[in-house]
Amino acid sequence: MLASTAPNAVRSGAVNENSCRPLEGLKVLELTHMVMGPACGLMLADLGADVIKVEPPGGDPTRRLPGSGAGYFPMYNRNKRSICLNLKSPEGIDTALRLADHSDVLVQNFRPGAMARLGLDYGTLSKRNPRLIYCTEKGFQAGPYENRAALDEVAQMMGGLAYMTGPPGRPLRAGASVIDVQGGMFGALGVLAALYERERTGRGCEVVATLYESAVFLVGQHMAQKAVTGAAATPMPARVSAWAIYEVFATRTGEQIFVGVVSDVQWVRFCKVFGLHELGANENLKTNSGRVARRGEFIPKIKELFSGMTPAELMGLCAEAGLPFAPISRPEDLSDDAHLTASGGLVEVTVPDGEFAGEKAALPALPVAIGGSRPTLLRDVPTAGQHTEEILAELADA
Repeated sequence: MLASTAPNAVRSGAVNENSCRPLEGLKVLELTHMVMGPACGLMLADLGADVIKVEPPGGDPTRRLPGSGAGYFPMYNRNKRSICLNLKSPEGIDTALRLADHSDVLVQNFRPGAMARLGLDYGTLSKRNPRLIYCTEKGFQAGPYENRAALDEVAQMMGGLAYMTGPPGRPLRAGASVIDVQGGMFGALGVLAALYERERTGRGCEVVATLYESAVFLVGQHMAQKAVTGAAATPMPARVSAWAIYEVFATRTGEQIFVGVVSDVQWVRFCKVFGLHELGANENLKTNSGRVARRGEFIPKIKELFSGMTPAELMGLCAEAGLPFAPISRPEDLSDDAHLTASGGLVEVTVPDGEFAGEKAALPALPVAIGGSRPTLLRDVPTAGQHTEEILAELADA
């Protein structure tokens, strides 16, 4: 096996010794691009695995994506080491094979059939390394669609998520690569389950995580709604909410605040704190179902009340009443969010490529805590091939 390098990993010259690294010592070989595969590798890397990212000569093209793709590489490739290999050459393939021989896990999201053509498929590698866990991130599980090309947006459209997100007749993808990221998460979950199984059997296996099935899993609640009620779910913008107060309200400054009142106990506190004693005393509004049926009678009054408040006043009263509430934040607002900063929810990485290469960026940490510790930055986002010589030297000594 390759020598573990996690203890020597650096962030600005030093390791954060208090970081959460339950997967320290695990060797992961990553042959991925874009979001889904890198997200899987990121989750394993953030948890302490030594993830070696294989890039083509000149670097992963994901590094050079413009517009909405410009953030993919810095977000999903921290805590990894980079090696550049030409997989079109015998030498590059030989190095990849030897790296796989010394890996616990391989993650790949090449097009269906591509890894087999390279001789890097699970059947080939498992004969060389029976303990290898081989994670394939792709569009579809086995079935009629399995060889189709897929993207996050394809899965959102096919899987019912875009239908539920947009207003009737206007399907709309979610505002982030939610299916790519969730597919990566399910891949990482499958890898962890396979590692546990390997402890019993001594053998690895293939894990397959997919976009389409991930999207379908997300809309499972709406499929269940049809099964329970007999009525198909309507798109979220046109839905009949399960609660009478569960929407975005305008404030005096024009800023918007989401407010929800989702239980009878919350309704009592809401009416008391906001001085809505008449509504609180109305017997027809004591239950949630009664409020939903009569929301048209009191929502205009609540909108008028909220429109006379500043955001701070409205959120202060919501907090006093113990209600769920939220300002409408933009992604750029979150980089200095007080809670994320205090809770370890942000990690500072160096932008490796593009116009702002070398600049620092505060990006989301893995949203878990284990034993009271948050996964954090062990290695900065690598430059293309940054660790090639280091990794080849380790391979020579293995």
